[in-house]
Amino acid sequence: MNILILGATGRVGGQLVTYGLQDRHHVTVLARTPEKIQINNANLTIIQGNVLNKDDIVRSMYGIVVVISALNTDGTTTLSASMPLIIEAMEYEGIQRIITIGTAGILQSRTTPNSLRYQSSESKQKSTRAAKEHHKVYEMLKQSTLLWTIVCPTYLPDGESVGTYRVEGDFLPENGVEISVPDTAEFAFSQIKSSDYLKSRVGIAY
Repeated sequence: MNILILGATGRVGGQLVTYGLQDRHHVTVLARTPEKIQINNANLTIIQGNVLNKDDIVRSMYGIVVVISALNTDGTTTLSASMPLIIEAMEYEGIQRIITIGTAGILQSRTTPNSLRYQSSESKQKSTRAAKEHHKVYEMLKQSTLLWTIVCPTYLPDGESVGTYRVEGDFLPENGVEISVPDTAEFAFSQIKSSDYLKSRVGIAY
């Protein structure tokens, strides 16, 4: 399968590239700084470009079946600014499936009906800036024609792959505190073969 991974130079993105190649898929990555990707593999195509450049996005989509975005907020608006370009290019190319890494802040609050966690007392984050960026992406995906899944980890230490964790549609699993980077990437990657969480958010925690 031809998979495009965005945000491949980040922590989760790097793991996604590894899983994709281990599973014998053809992996394409779009990266501003390709030299950060220290992998040499015949099944890996690295395209130098920027997710904020429409032409670069379109170029990277050629022949792709699934898009996985591990773009993070990075203190900027890159996440929300790039998503309209990604959605437009996917719809134009006829690519339906996108899996993105979000944040537990955009899951539903258990304590405050009709609110998201970052808008309620459930969230322990002092800053809501990152959650607001992810919220914008969630709203854009809802309005698109795509088959999307947003994987929403809580606190995300590097850690080891444990291989067992809890997931729950639209909510963070009860008393979920953390989930490692490798396990988050593993679950996100597994969604390319799953239709369990189409057009929905899914919380993940130990």
